[in-house]
Formats: sequence, structure tokens, C-alpha cells
Amino acid sequence: MIRSSFAALGACLFVAVFAGPAFADPHGTAVLQTLDKVTARVSTIDVGVGRTVRFGTLLIKVQKCDKRPPEETPESTVFLEISEQRPGESPVLTFAGWMFSSSPALNALEHPVYDVWVIDCKDRLNDDSN
Repeated sequence: MIRSSFAALGACLFVAVFAGPAFADPHGTAVLQTLDKVTARVSTIDVGVGRTVRFGTLLIKVQKCDKRPPEETPESTVFLEISEQRPGESPVLTFAGWMFSSSPALNALEHPVYDVWVIDCKDRLNDDSN
């Protein structure tokens, strides 16, 4: 019984160490879905990396957008900075972090009026630096 437990543990460690990480490719555009909870309006918006878009009182800036290759488990990850700017006021940062397309609730924007989540990344960037 104990030997089989050690064998299973050893097999898991071997797979974890030698299987290699799933690398993600950088992309130039994040595809986000937004929800205005007051009007129940759902929108899909494309935001280029380094760009900022306005959604209601939110300013959404995409810092990075990575997507795993098709042969890996599907996942798009986007680093977002979301600020709220009410009329006549300076923007206030309300969210900064990674959002994951496969787990929208894992690291979500907590806002009483708006929801923002990641759908996909598109426009793969060529990395010719290697």
C-alpha cells in the first residue's frame, strides 16, 4: 500500500518536473466582454495592448495579452488596469491584475455597476528577438 502511494507520488513529480510548462504567445489585442448591470447590456470590445478604452465610467487599459498555442489547454490571460473616472473627478484605480478566460471569477473586477471579463486574445505578435 505504501509502495503504491510512493510510486504514484513519484509519477506525479516526474510529470510535473519533466512535462514542461505550457508557454503562452503574446498577442496584440484583448477581446473583453462587459456588462452594465443597470441596463443589462452586454458588449464585446477589442482593446489593443497599451490602449485604453472607456466603458461607462470605467477606463480599461490592457497591459499584456497572452494566449496558449492551440495544442495546449485553452487559456487567454490579460493584465488589465481598470480605473473609474466620474465626471469632474480624477481617475481612481479600482483593479490591476491578471484576468483569465477560463476562470472569470478567479480575479474579477468588483464593481457595483459594471463587470468586465476576458474572452480571448487575438492578433498574435511575432517574436523575432530570439
